[in-house]
Amino acid sequence: MTERPDRGLAFMLQYENIAWFEDGAVRILDRRCYPREVSFVTCTHYGEVAQAVTDMVTQSAGPYPAAAMGMALAAYECRDRSEAEQRAFLLAAKDCLSHARPTTAKRMERVCETMLEAAEDAWKRGEPVHEAIKRRAIEANNSRYERIGKIATYLVEKFPNNGTILTQCFAETIVGMMLKEARAKGKTLRIFCPETRPYFQGARLTATVCYEMGFDVTVITDNMPAFVMQREHVDVFTSAADAICMDGSVINKVGTFQIAIAAKHLGVPYYVTGAPDTVHPSAKDVTIEMRDPNFVLQAMGVKTARDGVKGYYPAFDVTPPELVTGVVTDRGVFSPFRLSEYGTRDAYEVVV
Repeated sequence: MTERPDRGLAFMLQYENIAWFEDGAVRILDRRCYPREVSFVTCTHYGEVAQAVTDMVTQSAGPYPAAAMGMALAAYECRDRSEAEQRAFLLAAKDCLSHARPTTAKRMERVCETMLEAAEDAWKRGEPVHEAIKRRAIEANNSRYERIGKIATYLVEKFPNNGTILTQCFAETIVGMMLKEARAKGKTLRIFCPETRPYFQGARLTATVCYEMGFDVTVITDNMPAFVMQREHVDVFTSAADAICMDGSVINKVGTFQIAIAAKHLGVPYYVTGAPDTVHPSAKDVTIEMRDPNFVLQAMGVKTARDGVKGYYPAFDVTPPELVTGVVTDRGVFSPFRLSEYGTRDAYEVVV
């Protein structure tokens, strides 16, 4: 490969600015304060990488390369031990990193298992295990970005020129790749980003990527999508997904379901991007993560509710397949009711 596929994308979508292992540490861009502050969290133990994922230092697809680089860090930590001790150490790291957040645990397990395969190859060849895992992590990134580039080509075909697009939360790589593809096709787009409380990923992350890549972008509050779809003539609503179940159910940032309802009512097509997860036959097989309810009682550190008031914070919701126009994959656009036709594919390679 002559050029990495992250070249030409916004700052936060470049590998080194997501999660990067070097000199005995993993450096992770702190998305909790970006873009108002460009700060990195430095982890010197794989457990700190897992905690960074739990604490939302990185989110969307960020935890996947973070977990891969965390495995490289774990290999570095135990580099002077026997092969048997290293293997046990890496297995413990795999369990810790893959369960940093419950809803995506099965995808994270596959990421860590791939890094363990790289470790096994390194032991056979007698090379430093941490270097082999880092190399595999970069290869996985390359493969994922390339496949998401294919998704982007199918998605952008659904966008009219001078079209208006509504997003949800921060869809990570597909946002950058869809904009890169739109730019290559000469398509002018106007993008509306719901702010996505309580971490404001839409306002801080999606909007920043769109702006840096030269597109007209407007932030709206989370209670505005129906009005905006109606008044601003939105052509397409699109999101990525934390899981796409084989029955067509979409697990994504809480709020996706209600936007999909409004889109259906107003005749706006909803296209979700990603690969069907064969490990999730239906939404019943997905654990919906419940986060600290107190976090919804504040906004970026400023308390908004009076003492004694309770909060409620599901991180995700479930959008049923009848509200989904199509699932856009690297193999084309599929009906949510016919995902079995997609075939098997490593979910990590095509995740957001």
